[in-house]
Amino acid sequence: MPLKYAFELVLLSAIWGASFLFMRTTTGEFGPILLITLRTGNAALVLLPFLLYQNKLQLLITHWRVIFVVGLTNTAVPFCLFSYSTFHLGAGYSSVLNATAPMFSAVVAFVWLKESLPRLAVFGLFIGFCGVIVLSFARQHMEMANSILPVIAALVATFLYGIAACTAKRYLTGVNALAIATGSQCFAFLTLLPLSFFYLPSVMPSNESWWQVLLLGLVCTAFAYILYFRLMSNVGVTKAITVAYLVPVFGVLWGMVFLDESLTMSMLMGASLILLGVALTTGLLRRKKVPLIKVV
Repeated sequence: MPLKYAFELVLLSAIWGASFLFMRTTTGEFGPILLITLRTGNAALVLLPFLLYQNKLQLLITHWRVIFVVGLTNTAVPFCLFSYSTFHLGAGYSSVLNATAPMFSAVVAFVWLKESLPRLAVFGLFIGFCGVIVLSFARQHMEMANSILPVIAALVATFLYGIAACTAKRYLTGVNALAIATGSQCFAFLTLLPLSFFYLPSVMPSNESWWQVLLLGLVCTAFAYILYFRLMSNVGVTKAITVAYLVPVFGVLWGMVFLDESLTMSMLMGASLILLGVALTTGLLRRKKVPLIKVV
């Protein structure tokens, strides 16, 4: 990979890692639903002009039903769940749980799309979920509502990411990625907007929080998507998705630097197991001639 694209990959990882930082610091003032409504609304406003400039609006209109489903399962619901999870667990902790998304994608593809799953990938699933268990036990000192429920929320979110990925693969293959991303942000915003009026904060959020929400929508969502599409076009999908392995690194780093979050041995062990599991499940680490488990 050329150096400039490697830099862009690291930059994208740092930006997406920062999204957990912003969710951690702003959810308390806005609430998950209003926060994500503002995030998706800002992102949609930025992405729409790019879509119109490239004359791709007709693609969004043609495939709006499937893109609407992707908007719910890849943006609206999981973003709200991660906002809740990050507020209770911390930026670093939630960013590590976010890394389980490729594992769920593999499981959903195996069950729904009847894709073959190598035995090594099955072992990777086991290793990854062992890492989740280690992370869960690392939070035992917290109350149930402040520990188990946020972990479950994060895992439901990554499971929905898996459904969204397989939905896009089955029904949107060949459709322009910018059309899918823009449509998903628009539909997520339109879905959450009516709900957000029921969750307005009783106290006006601070100016600092408003700026962070603006950065969350414009930089961590809209600009990040554009950068991701650029990487996919220049280095390919396989290399671009390796960003999933770097996001937890920056999520933990930003949490430690800006929020004084700690990196415990249990968290380090859990994160290592999850990333190893994801690497095995997605085929980043593989052996030659591995027997396959096939769905009949």
